[in-house]
Amino acid sequence: MAISPQKYALVIGGSYVGIKAAQELAQNGNGRYHVVLVEANSHFQHLFAFPRFAVATGVETHKAFIPYNPGTFRDCPEGWGTIIQARAIDLTNNEVKLDRMVEFEGGQVDSLPYSYLVIATGTKLSPPSTLPGSDKLGGVDYLQKHVQKIRRSSKIAVIGAGAVGVQMATDVKELYPEKDVTLIHSRNHLMNTFDGKLHEIVKDRCDELGIKLALGSRVKLPPGGFPTDGRAFDIELVDGRKVGTELAIVCTGQTPRSEILSTLTPTTINESKFITLLPTLQIADPRHPNIFALGDVANTGAHKAARPGFNQALVVVKNILHLESKEALEDYDFSGMPAAIHLTLGIKKNVLFTDKRDGYPQAKHRDDGVLDMGIGAVWQRRGGGVDAML
Repeated sequence: MAISPQKYALVIGGSYVGIKAAQELAQNGNGRYHVVLVEANSHFQHLFAFPRFAVATGVETHKAFIPYNPGTFRDCPEGWGTIIQARAIDLTNNEVKLDRMVEFEGGQVDSLPYSYLVIATGTKLSPPSTLPGSDKLGGVDYLQKHVQKIRRSSKIAVIGAGAVGVQMATDVKELYPEKDVTLIHSRNHLMNTFDGKLHEIVKDRCDELGIKLALGSRVKLPPGGFPTDGRAFDIELVDGRKVGTELAIVCTGQTPRSEILSTLTPTTINESKFITLLPTLQIADPRHPNIFALGDVANTGAHKAARPGFNQALVVVKNILHLESKEALEDYDFSGMPAAIHLTLGIKKNVLFTDKRDGYPQAKHRDDGVLDMGIGAVWQRRGGGVDAML
């Protein structure tokens, strides 16, 4: 089919940062291009709620999966944004190859043209942080079944003490205080990518709740994975220790989804599978100045979190507009943005932690958490509408 001859700005990846980039492109493009958001999942997934919704009853699980339409481009000029549900599987110099036929510009196509491309594909984590399927009903079913596994198990081990592991361990122990919960971490410090002050805060909270800690040794991951049928088993650590449990929740591993560049420009994927960039957030291949990357998949040097990603989106949009106007591009500078996190430590308790601002870490303790993490407000803010089953 013939594609209309206008320019297209494609964004691959519809999580927090990808949506932000698509919205900013549509709001600031002034009609110079049409924005297309390409996303494999049927709905926007509010990932911040997944650890809680994977262990808690009494939450509206459906509301963690929010329709992309009409909310994504609701505040943008009408007709300047399109959402395509498909998986981007390959690139050429001017097209994105898709895993299926989709309706686009009045016809059926399996590839989309682009003048500008923004890669915001993120990273793949272990379930339940990343769900095994792409549809809403399957995701809801997975989380609800995970809750039942939690309820049936008297001993639970959480492997990995990053944000997801800490949040799941503290949630489980507060919701089910009778359960034996062990938090296992390969490092001696919990939340080890932050200042040691956060380790102290998390450890104190674990002590308060009665969570056991097994620190300083890696887990021997069995080739076939841990049992999931509820029977008792031992988790073996490299140093010889064993942790008895009935359920192992793996919260380690972060695989960048950078394979989209593996054919067109494999040299821009580093040894850790992150995308290497120029300071302008263009990929580090001068042959492709119209391809940008941002967020967790990109090797920006910034902390992997939504807030730095949003700032990266603003820089990318400015630089696409500069390319349109043949102007000098701007560099992304994160030097004034220390790593920060809003970390839940159970249902009500949480901490806002900023890493070494002005030379010292800052922690603001709060006691205002709610069971569903305010999912109703997120649903409305992102344009979910009145029917949570959509």
